[in-house]
Amino acid sequence: MTETTKRLLGSCLAIVAVLHVLIQPTDATGAVPMTSENIDMTLASNELVFLNFYAEWCRFSNILAPIFNEAADKIKAEFPEAGKVVLGKVDCDKETSIASRFHISKYPTLKIVRNGQLSKREYRGQRSAEAFLEFVKKQLEDPIKEFKSLKDLENLDSKKRSIMGYFDRRDQPEYDIFRKVATNLKEDCQFHVGFGDASQAMHPPGTPIIVFRPDVALSHENDETYTGSLTNFDELKVWIQEKCVPLVREITFESAEELTEEGLPFLILFYKPDDLNAIKDYKAIIEQQLLDEKQNVNFLTADGKRFAHPLHHLGKSEDDLPVIAIDSFKHMYLFPHFQDMYTPGKLKEFLQDLYSGKLHREFHYGPDPSSNEVKHDNTAKGTSPPESKFKELGPSKHRYTLLEKDEL
Repeated sequence: MTETTKRLLGSCLAIVAVLHVLIQPTDATGAVPMTSENIDMTLASNELVFLNFYAEWCRFSNILAPIFNEAADKIKAEFPEAGKVVLGKVDCDKETSIASRFHISKYPTLKIVRNGQLSKREYRGQRSAEAFLEFVKKQLEDPIKEFKSLKDLENLDSKKRSIMGYFDRRDQPEYDIFRKVATNLKEDCQFHVGFGDASQAMHPPGTPIIVFRPDVALSHENDETYTGSLTNFDELKVWIQEKCVPLVREITFESAEELTEEGLPFLILFYKPDDLNAIKDYKAIIEQQLLDEKQNVNFLTADGKRFAHPLHHLGKSEDDLPVIAIDSFKHMYLFPHFQDMYTPGKLKEFLQDLYSGKLHREFHYGPDPSSNEVKHDNTAKGTSPPESKFKELGPSKHRYTLLEKDEL
């Protein structure tokens, strides 16, 4: 053995030893400290990484720390195999580059990385060791439901978006790509798959097919077949994400914190629970006329019965539904008449009036001299628009230490 070979072998053994310690510190207890030296390899080497971003001086972080460590031990006992799941913790004061990379704006922040891909959704649930364990178990469940015949697909929830995969065999490389994408996007869509005889009628032998089925009860969209590469993870993920994360989203009390934290004003349709046509038409008009505004506004629908409180502050009740309004995170503004939505350009004008300050100005001083239309019921001089109500559903100072506020 030459001297050069000995040096190379020694270097390789040293690297292996270091990686073993960094990635799988099996003799350690609690969550694994993440640093700039080990985080990338940890994310790349594990199916699921659950990260706690904290600060030593944050009281909420200090309350969470022992709970998260306990959860790490429970999860390690439940899933002991290497490469399955790791709970990691990031001291953001020491690892400032990691905190910046993950856009941390509050402590503690709990993020999920699946197969090396950061999940858009943070963990915002109960902070207990048991809740964390159940969450991880759910994350590691197979994201795809198998159908045995095409008839099984006739009973899918028409209010949910679905992706169907038709394959010959489970061991096809294309299915492996499909499954990885499904793992990353399972919170946005329902995934279904059929093999062999169950899907034979839908595709030629040896040629897998992936199809998107929209939430037909809530939209005017149609089925669409994927035409890109079935072996390109990024290409397939982008296509499925575009289909599964609609331009117009539903806001609930569970999703409000996440949507508010995105920092964009809301254009909201408040609807009656049984008025699906209003939802369909609103979505279609947004997609046809306001696509170029998606970087500036969050387009949302909201159950007017559940969100009666914001409606009340607009001077409206369930009897007035459907109602359209803007919440700018400072104030709320009412779209004058729902039926005006069907007039081309009216919703666009409503947004432009927000940007220009016209909506706020008219609440204080009445309609502009050039305006022939009264925009709101209450336009007397000196009045103010209702304050934002959805801002109150954002990250709470009773749960987080907030580093900054996104307020428009």
